[in-house]
Amino acid sequence: MILHNVVTVSRESDIHQLVRQVGREVFAADDIKEALDITNRENSDLIIFDHRFNPADIRKFLASSDKKTSPQIVVIGGDEAGKYSGKQFTDAGAHYYLQGKQDYRKLTEIANAIKNNSEKSAKGFFVDDLAASVSMVGRSKAMLETLKMIRLVAESQCNPVLIIGETGTGKELAAKAVHNLRHPNEPFIAVNCAAMTANLLESELFGHVKGSFTSAEREKTGLIELAGAGTIFLDEISEMPMDLQAKLLRVLQEKTFRKVGGTEEISCKATIIASSNRNLSGEVQAKRFRADLFYRLDICPITIAPLRSLHRRDDIPLLAEFFKNTSTVCPQKAEKITSITKLAVDALMEHNWPGNVRELRNIMERAVLLESTEKIGLSSIVIDSANVARSAGGKESEKIKDFSLAKAERQLIARALQETNGQKTKAADLLGISRATLYAKVKQHSLENGDDLQDEVSESSQCQSAAVS
Repeated sequence: MILHNVVTVSRESDIHQLVRQVGREVFAADDIKEALDITNRENSDLIIFDHRFNPADIRKFLASSDKKTSPQIVVIGGDEAGKYSGKQFTDAGAHYYLQGKQDYRKLTEIANAIKNNSEKSAKGFFVDDLAASVSMVGRSKAMLETLKMIRLVAESQCNPVLIIGETGTGKELAAKAVHNLRHPNEPFIAVNCAAMTANLLESELFGHVKGSFTSAEREKTGLIELAGAGTIFLDEISEMPMDLQAKLLRVLQEKTFRKVGGTEEISCKATIIASSNRNLSGEVQAKRFRADLFYRLDICPITIAPLRSLHRRDDIPLLAEFFKNTSTVCPQKAEKITSITKLAVDALMEHNWPGNVRELRNIMERAVLLESTEKIGLSSIVIDSANVARSAGGKESEKIKDFSLAKAERQLIARALQETNGQKTKAADLLGISRATLYAKVKQHSLENGDDLQDEVSESSQCQSAAVS
């Protein structure tokens, strides 16, 4: 059984060969710093350290990692008994310890167990194995159409490939899905065109020869060449400078390029996938994007619908549940938080999601961090945190002086009681709190009186109407 992504922190060729048997994408690192760079960038299933590392190194790695997922850690010791025992490594945070070549076969068993557990925990979140392999959560009509187009394009010889979608919709995941179907054992290299200056981006893409400019002290191999027969993903291509667009067009047409300052023609064998969060046709009209490059890219575009789309909104509860289950922002709550209340889900469904899936993930991470019960309630769904922060100490606070956590809590409890016709057990369930907590809150906010309850709900409705207008 093959895992999607495996990192090996080793210089041993036999370990590299072993890891290739259990990983579709294999990343090699020489040391902990490089391993951290990879694991903080990639969604790894498994990390393998060789006998050069000790328990303190494992602790250092875990302490320094800011990964959102928790890959399994395997330490492969030497063939002979070493200075440290397997127990010392597992106590340090490793999940498994293998004693050299005699235990190599166990790595396949470990990979099978990880794969089976992953599939079990992901059941219901993904349309098929392709979506699961790149974590494209969703079963909506829009997601089905996107995956259908990904398969169609990946199984063809279409090159270049264009992916269109708003910021945060999952364009890089779609690019990885095309890559995994077309050439899974080749490199996947992503470049953010908006993050570099024109000169730096040109040097990164094409490479340069020694002495081609002032700081070119040695020859550099470009990312297009490093991608080999794999994939080069040009994220946010609409931000690429016009003169560089012309050079990219030549690569797409001629399948060759030159390094900066060089004369040798280098063959481009990679699939080039470009993405944009802008309407490229509109960018062409505004003279910010070359028309000839746009028409060269626009062969069979893959479009990813925004989260607010009627055809994708059904994925919101599914995504929220998935992010709750996979969040590591507060590991001690991983087993404690079991569900999301209906009111919380309703709030998520009502939001317009300008930041799309990325915004939803951030909100669910925040909810997990804030929640103190076993269910994520409405009070933990803080959507517009920027506005709340601005209102905390500026002139805006004078306009909304009645906006306070206590008042919001009082109105929320009143609304829940009204919706359940005063049935406190059902109201507590809606709010994601215990019945005893609800009784205490009702008493604290003096909501025993029916007239007070109605007044509070009416005021809450008026505030919401004012906010909308």
